[in-house]
Amino acid sequence: MNAPFHAARGAALRDPFTAFVCDEATAEILRPVAVEHGWAPEKVNRGGLRNAVQSLSVSASPNILFVDLSESGDPLNDINALAEVCEPGTVVIAAGQVNDVRLYRDLLASGIQDYLLKPFTADQLRDAFANAQMTISGPRVNEPTVDRPHVMAAVIGVRGGVGASTIATSLAWLMGDKTGRSTALLDLDIHFGTGALGLDLEPGRGLTDAIENPSRIDGLFIERAMVRANEKLCVLSAEAPINQPMLTDGSAYYQLQEEMRTAFETTVLDLPRTMLVQHPHLVHDAHVCVVVVELTLAGTRDAIRILSWLKANAPQSRLIVVCNKVATGGVQEISRKDFEKSIERPIDIIVPLDLKAAAQAAKLGQPIARAGKNPKITQPLTQLVTMTVSAVDGSEDKSEAAQLSPSLLGKLGSFKSLVAKKPKVEAAQAA
Repeated sequence: MNAPFHAARGAALRDPFTAFVCDEATAEILRPVAVEHGWAPEKVNRGGLRNAVQSLSVSASPNILFVDLSESGDPLNDINALAEVCEPGTVVIAAGQVNDVRLYRDLLASGIQDYLLKPFTADQLRDAFANAQMTISGPRVNEPTVDRPHVMAAVIGVRGGVGASTIATSLAWLMGDKTGRSTALLDLDIHFGTGALGLDLEPGRGLTDAIENPSRIDGLFIERAMVRANEKLCVLSAEAPINQPMLTDGSAYYQLQEEMRTAFETTVLDLPRTMLVQHPHLVHDAHVCVVVVELTLAGTRDAIRILSWLKANAPQSRLIVVCNKVATGGVQEISRKDFEKSIERPIDIIVPLDLKAAAQAAKLGQPIARAGKNPKITQPLTQLVTMTVSAVDGSEDKSEAAQLSPSLLGKLGSFKSLVAKKPKVEAAQAA
């Protein structure tokens, strides 16, 4: 039921629409709207949910099924009974008289497309049908081809404010737009995530519901919970109340990753650095770890620590260091040369600071990779996509044999040398 990602190819042979209602008033609203869509008004039947279960147990399910729950004593159990007789690919719209947000959430989690509170208007019904048709005709995002293995990329900022979420959003958008991959963006900053905000979307409750009820996570839950940004990009983000701590053992995150691996060709994790401490398993299956850094003393220290941690805890991942918001021609707190000497590896990608492009992206509700017209911004981000994909398909040498791999003690020695140089840097800035 309501599983268009797994819809049968014979769906076109089904009836496009069938309804089962409890009263004539509801039928009178349904029939003219059905005619507007080219559906036979005779498909509006009396009998409600009980008649729907009996009829569909001996006949094929329609593409869109409308059921009236007004006479149901236990709507949730009755919907589950309906699910047993519905074929995959059927989109279910329910209506009822119970105004209960818990029931609404439970019904959506069980797989229905929408729940209309009676009495509803013809316009509300038209909107529900329009959304159902979009779901049926939408792209089947969980049909990855054999020659395009799944790519999982984790984007981690070494400090707050380095722009890791900006990089993650652009990477996810470019994965869909430039490579044609079906992509999921999973923003794991539960309380202050900007994954949906950066794409001008409402985050919904999908992620918080997943954390609260990990047992509900399956392919159908992913389909219902994720918010579609375009035909290739879906987002799972949250804006949980600040007074609501989201306590979890991390099993929900693991299940989300597993389901996304099945449903999408690419998963981009916007991973707050604190999550590395609490849930280190999140990077165990990552093919690429994009570490977003800044040329500051604190940024250098934390880059050393995080890169060392990733080499120990995610040895299978390709590390890509992205230096974001680099002021062109300006004096940095730490020079690029000293930074690279300290972390004992080169910076892979430099993304320059462009306040005008950032402001335009925020104004339009688009990733900076799309809103920005400056090739100095778009080219490094496109390069990041190429490096990320090549980490899986092997089109580029990803070995780090040419890179130095000294001990952490050696790195800290380099870091101390930077501390010693800091007064000189400050003096140069003052001059």
